[in-house]
Amino acid sequence: MKPLANAISKRGRSKRSHKLWIAVFVLAALGLAWVGYIQWLIHSAQGRTLGARADVAIVLGASLWNDRPSPGLRERLDWAYGLYADKKVDRIIVSGGLDANGATITEAEGMKQYLTERGVPQDVIVEEREATSTYENLLYSKRIMDREGWKEPVIVTHQYHGARAMDIARFVGLTGAVPSLTESRVMWMPWHKTRETLAYTKWYADKLRMKLNL
Repeated sequence: MKPLANAISKRGRSKRSHKLWIAVFVLAALGLAWVGYIQWLIHSAQGRTLGARADVAIVLGASLWNDRPSPGLRERLDWAYGLYADKKVDRIIVSGGLDANGATITEAEGMKQYLTERGVPQDVIVEEREATSTYENLLYSKRIMDREGWKEPVIVTHQYHGARAMDIARFVGLTGAVPSLTESRVMWMPWHKTRETLAYTKWYADKLRMKLNL
């Protein structure tokens, strides 16, 4: 009886091992499909740019280096400056709170300083100094828009970031928002697109949690 019992035990272990490998394969396939979907969303947003005139440009913040906009943030600000110079917008909201990297001013303050140095009048720029995430950038900027009576914003950020930013904009009620996206010549895109996949995944989880009031 012992050889028979051993054979049955081996078959049981083999079946469990087979099921485990199937589960691993399915999870891996789902993971790859999800990554592919997110990258497709990122790519599909890259060609979208502002056509008509908008009420205000919302520039999404990024890090400051020694209280000055980082090279990546300067690209966003230069893009917003171009929209203002081309008379596509009359107002600019610069959104970003205090960095955790030792900055002594908020991202919004550093962004406003950069734009005024380029010749944008101070009264054109509205600072949003509290946000610490893309969700807060857009939520708090919407509060400013509601206060000022602005309805149609253009969201200024990088191409890799546009799809998530637009999804968040719709979620917070910026239904009239359109993207205006700049490419980057100073950021390493493989890293940022990979990181954006993780950030998008987290956003989907956060969005579901907020919809379910969890």
